[in-house]
Amino acid sequence: MRVLLEKEFRQFIRNAFMPKMVILFPLLVMLVIPWVATMDVRHVGVSVVDNDHSELSRRIVEKLRASDYFTLRGVTGSYEEAYATLEAGKADVILSIPESFELSLAGSSPRRIGIDVNGTNALKGGLGSQYMVQIVQQALTEVRQEQSPVVQADLFAVQNRYNPTLNYPYFMVPALMIILLILICGFLPGLNLVSEKEFGTIEQINVTPVSRFLFTLAKLIPYWIIGFVVLTLAMLLAWWVYGLTPAGSVGAVYLAALFFILTMSGLGIIIANRSSTMQQTMFVMFFFIMIFVLMSGLLTPIESMPAWARDITYLLPPRYFVTVMRAVYLKGASVVELWPQYVALLGFAGLFNAVAALTYKKQS
Repeated sequence: MRVLLEKEFRQFIRNAFMPKMVILFPLLVMLVIPWVATMDVRHVGVSVVDNDHSELSRRIVEKLRASDYFTLRGVTGSYEEAYATLEAGKADVILSIPESFELSLAGSSPRRIGIDVNGTNALKGGLGSQYMVQIVQQALTEVRQEQSPVVQADLFAVQNRYNPTLNYPYFMVPALMIILLILICGFLPGLNLVSEKEFGTIEQINVTPVSRFLFTLAKLIPYWIIGFVVLTLAMLLAWWVYGLTPAGSVGAVYLAALFFILTMSGLGIIIANRSSTMQQTMFVMFFFIMIFVLMSGLLTPIESMPAWARDITYLLPPRYFVTVMRAVYLKGASVVELWPQYVALLGFAGLFNAVAALTYKKQS
């Protein structure tokens, strides 16, 4: 066993690519992705059709101009001109303020403001229209209070739990840690094993009396250690760059990570055992990575998926690790509170590693 482990570590260190990837890949992912992969929509292009020319319409335009969420593309009295900016891709939203809109608010039949949204980007258009409604409501409230300064009770007291500032990197960073472990602990063991098949070096092991269990274990142990190194580096970067530390126990994170690393490395070996070439291995791995990223709740909520898709997610190990990471990091949850997720991850780890050992076949 010691000889096999020495061979694996020596082979890893001599590789010109893998040691650099283990260090540089977490740095790139943790320092760049949280800033660019954000759901916080800003700089929504807006064209205003102002046919009212009132104090209220001017207030709305000024608020749009001062907002970080909007970029004012122009104010015109012609809807056709505004629509041309929408067709040209310069504007994402058209705000149409009808004639005598402010005066109509005093009557029983107030006129309506029109908001036309470019639906090609559903996220940007949907959030842009919501931001627009809020700005119009703020302007309307300010004008009414100036005209009739009556003290109004604050009916809502909004408090954001677990993420008070709604900082999107706080939501994204734990997910990126999981993606790192999927790629490092799932990809590298499988690619290493298949590369030995292609170069024929695995035949030297096949003629020895080493059992397939010990062979599989020797293949996995280095990448278990590498997985913890990558996770530790990612957690340090999250603390140093984003000020994000686990609200719960660090031990709870590492325990879940242990089970998850065992699971993903076992899956990588299973894929490699059934593959003959590097291309086959990478194709199958990319298939699983796409499923894991899109269906495990990493980027989109599972609750928003169709019922059949939600049922499938119970078969995906990252689903349980995502729950643990966000609950421990943001809510301060404990192992006792999350025991179903830990049991599920432990079950996947045992199953995948057993299958990895059983599917390895010595060939003379």
